[in-house]
Amino acid sequence: MEYPNGADGGLSLHHLHVFTSVAQAGGVRRSAEALFRASSAVTRAVGNLEQSLGVALFERKATGMLLTAAGEAVLERARRIEAELDAVRDEALALRRGQGAASGVAATAALFHTRRLTSAAMLADVHHMSTVAHACGLTQPAISASLAKLEKNLAQRLFQRTARGMVPTPVGERWVIRFKRVLAELRNIQADMAALDGALEGVVTVGALPMIRTIVLPAAIANVLARHPRLRIRTLESPYGDLCARLLSAEVDFILGALRPLHDTSLSTRLLLHEDIVLIARAGHPLARRPIGFDDLARYPWVLSRASTPLRDQLNEFFRRKGQPLLVPSVETADLALLRGLLLHSDMLTALSVHQLHYEFRAGGLVTLDFALDGMRREIGVTTRTGAQLSPGARELLDEISRLAVTMAVDGARIPRISKTK
Repeated sequence: MEYPNGADGGLSLHHLHVFTSVAQAGGVRRSAEALFRASSAVTRAVGNLEQSLGVALFERKATGMLLTAAGEAVLERARRIEAELDAVRDEALALRRGQGAASGVAATAALFHTRRLTSAAMLADVHHMSTVAHACGLTQPAISASLAKLEKNLAQRLFQRTARGMVPTPVGERWVIRFKRVLAELRNIQADMAALDGALEGVVTVGALPMIRTIVLPAAIANVLARHPRLRIRTLESPYGDLCARLLSAEVDFILGALRPLHDTSLSTRLLLHEDIVLIARAGHPLARRPIGFDDLARYPWVLSRASTPLRDQLNEFFRRKGQPLLVPSVETADLALLRGLLLHSDMLTALSVHQLHYEFRAGGLVTLDFALDGMRREIGVTTRTGAQLSPGARELLDEISRLAVTMAVDGARIPRISKTK
């Protein structure tokens, strides 16, 4: 996850909080009364936010301050940020009541502090205060003071010292997820403003599972970057559980790959296409180009995905239905490069989608075996955080992926065309 550089790099959450108050009150004077601040301080905070974004957020009129289109977009993100921080404060209050203590929890407004949330988010990732201080361009005592103030405002310990360094407490772990979402919304505000000016920029992070990485995702990335060269796109190839955790903390914009049953309403899925699963071997394999049975399959080594992955579970269920012993693979891996090498240079077998090894099939190095898997199919789709508002760049990439997935479903394994830069 990217974090602001410097002491309070990027946008100021404090300025954003003042902006929200002005938008809701309809003017500086009423906002100043609600915030218990001088009108000049409120005006200055809004002006600083507009200067940071390079746009006017209000139309100043005698009757009050009306939001511009840019202001409306910022307000939507600001409300999401406020909802995340309200949820943190609500839980902090509930914990204090459960501990039989007077609240001692500060108002939500005290949580609108970029440095404090950034420090907490970074420390949860790297576990060392000195590393956070170096990354932020601050001293270690300054970072320690920021975190101490955050813990005081929430009346809870957020971190504990262990042999692995500073790690979040259970409640700290939950709240850091929300802090990361807040920081992601803050970054997306800047991307929203660029999009209003006709440019897509910022960083899009995609959790890429193996089933989608060979054809659709590369073509979609190339097409989008041809149209929007200021975008930056990153992919993460971590295990599914890790990608889901990163998705919930807004470190990943969306996950692409084989869909799995969801047990968490915080995540949502959408189907893009189906892929048939077939048996695959090298072109010169002894089983190639002839009918084969289960006895033939048992005579050769297998390379398969790891145990408990959806594809492996589906394959095990197929063998159970046929009354056959489960396969015991010689190699278990999620690394397609390793799998390709094993298939091309040995007599190993695998069960996979043709699309995943499209280029090897087109070059003639691999073939499908004449053995029906009774319609074994995988559902390929996108997983997002429920209710999340993607950045303009992430929406553009996801729209392009969806378009190419439709093309691929219609045309089979044909490689989607990559657009040329105009």
